[in-house]
Amino acid sequence: MPASTEVQPKLEEDETALETVEDVPVNKMTSFNGRLQQFLHNGTATREALSTSRTTISQRRINTTNERQADPITPSPRRKRTVPPTAPITTATHQRTTRSKSTLMATSPSPSKRKRTATPQIPPTPPIAGPPATESLLRDTIPPNLILLLVGVNPGIMTGVTGYAYAHPSNLFWKLLYSSGITSVRHIPADTYKLPALYSVGNTNIVERPTRDASMLSRAEMDAGVPVLEAKVAAQRPEVVCLVGKSIWEAVWRVRHGRGIRKEEFRYGWQAETENMGRGDGWAGAPVFVATTTSGLAAGMKPAEKEAVWAELGSWVVKRRQERGLDSVVVKEEV
Repeated sequence: MPASTEVQPKLEEDETALETVEDVPVNKMTSFNGRLQQFLHNGTATREALSTSRTTISQRRINTTNERQADPITPSPRRKRTVPPTAPITTATHQRTTRSKSTLMATSPSPSKRKRTATPQIPPTPPIAGPPATESLLRDTIPPNLILLLVGVNPGIMTGVTGYAYAHPSNLFWKLLYSSGITSVRHIPADTYKLPALYSVGNTNIVERPTRDASMLSRAEMDAGVPVLEAKVAAQRPEVVCLVGKSIWEAVWRVRHGRGIRKEEFRYGWQAETENMGRGDGWAGAPVFVATTTSGLAAGMKPAEKEAVWAELGSWVVKRRQERGLDSVVVKEEV
């Protein structure tokens, strides 16, 4: 290899020349070659210094890396979250769980809730045996020549079943008869058929069909009962006819006048002579007295107002009974 042999002696000569130049002071080199050598000297020194610093830095990095590898820093222990393995929930398992929970909730009673004790069932009261709802056991008591004929609207349910007039306990009929003087004692409904003989007082109704309340009757039913009532009065000719309730007089007025009675035309008590009932065959008819209803369901008037109306009728009945000489019969019957 001849090329490498030639280069080696040349490099040695350059190193010898550099060593010679380093020993010569720079300020003594005034020739061109001297300055050139100075430039080369400074460049070489600078390169060596840079190379030395780089070598030093590299050596430090190597040392630091070796130290870290020799003495590794142990990291601070951290707790790892341990997630328990969850088994996949199938639809069937979920349904079984839900059903078991619902079964427990349905079967196990809540301790906070009280157990309800079953209330003993009271058997319903059997209905009172009686006629159908369209029939009534109540009979008219209208012998001839009565002092007073009382006309009601229609029988109540209890009256229709028992056959006694104004049989319901809430009805004020028997109380008003006594307080007004029409009867000398307070009778009970079972005495219905004794009144004609004791006091010359009879009883009938404008409608025979029993209902719980008179308001359940139609206007047509009420109007249809007017000619029937007129015929009864004409046949038995009582001295006075008392209509027990405003609605009866309204029905009579509609049939006679072809219209409803006006408010200013209505009044309780004695009516005009032209309104007498049952007239015909030379008889002037029976005067009409309109009394208040005795139903306990009617609250349009106070009890004192009802008693005042009935007292007017009672005073006439007492006087007329005395004129007939019937007081002695009543007293004997009471004893």
